[in-house]
Amino acid sequence: MAEKRNIFLVGPMGAGKSTIGRQLARQLHLEFFDSDSEIERRTGADIAWVFELEGEDGFRAREEKVIEELTESTGIVLATGGGSILSKESRNRLSARGIVVYLETPIEKQLARTQRDKRRPLIADAENPREVLEDLAEQRNPLYEEIADIVVRTDEQSAKFVVDQIIEKVGL
Repeated sequence: MAEKRNIFLVGPMGAGKSTIGRQLARQLHLEFFDSDSEIERRTGADIAWVFELEGEDGFRAREEKVIEELTESTGIVLATGGGSILSKESRNRLSARGIVVYLETPIEKQLARTQRDKRRPLIADAENPREVLEDLAEQRNPLYEEIADIVVRTDEQSAKFVVDQIIEKVGL
């Protein structure tokens, strides 16, 4: 890459942002960050504990700060948390500071990929995870679309195929 550009991955939980982001960064020789992992590193606690102790508002404030700081870097791939786009400030920073790739994923795939993951506080204890994911999609999908420079579906594709699609669509 002649210039060091940032690529920011947005999308719902279970879209594969972390897996795809790691592979994309490796292939493009960029540094990889995951906003959730960065919050865990800084707090010394997992996301579920932060949610439990500080509530969603406290977590979102931390997330906004992490995104603000990470997006100031150059030459990174950043996998954002599914709800990071709820913050207008974060949406603006992502849009202004890099190429935003929306990893679009159907509810069925989200359910399959998240069903045994207890680290996802919004669905971990939900009576009806499908209903929660549908409500989140209704609220968040328009926000993902609003800031996306590129949309890539991740439903039946391998991570490598998705990475190759992103590279092709970004023109790298």
